[in-house]
Amino acid sequence: MGKLAGASRGRVRSAAAGRVAWLPTLLKGRPRLRDDLCWQQRQGQANELWLVIVDASASTRRHQALAQTKGLLAALFDQAYRQRARLALLTASGRTPQWQRHGLKASAALQPWLQALGAGGGSPLIAALEQARQWLQTRQQAHPNEAVRCLVFTDGRLQRWDAVQPMPCATLLVDMELAPVRLGRAQQLAEQLQADYQHLEQFKVVD
Repeated sequence: MGKLAGASRGRVRSAAAGRVAWLPTLLKGRPRLRDDLCWQQRQGQANELWLVIVDASASTRRHQALAQTKGLLAALFDQAYRQRARLALLTASGRTPQWQRHGLKASAALQPWLQALGAGGGSPLIAALEQARQWLQTRQQAHPNEAVRCLVFTDGRLQRWDAVQPMPCATLLVDMELAPVRLGRAQQLAEQLQADYQHLEQFKVVD
């Protein structure tokens, strides 16, 4: 895909040692082999924000979708911490979206929260996207030099929704749908968001 090359401010390299640089790996395209991974070579700068939106509705409990996503998120949070990036984290479950972080520096305190994250209720994902878009517009006015990347994790199992507006930043949607019969709505949502699209299964080889 290659649309979002340079997503990480820290230099990365293709090598078989060191720590995986998860964000640039995810954003550059589907990693099929170990050589497709990006590797962190040195710490990035502090003026980078990762906006992460996680669909934790009841449907994501099926087929271990949320469990697999949490493993990927744990690696992302660890990478954000090491790169001194800031995180904005919004979860969509129940009736209303819930902010977990508002652009604070990533820290080890996120790992216990992630371990306790469970799925349940409906999916206010569309409301979460709009809320995040408005928050991000205000954030960018206050921090115009901040490099922003948005990652959306969802299985797309939503009721009908009105067209959504794209985020004002480079966006990747990761499809969590793992059911044998798939609706494919996450890909439709990615198209509306003008986001890059990848499926969660594409990252099983990068443990």
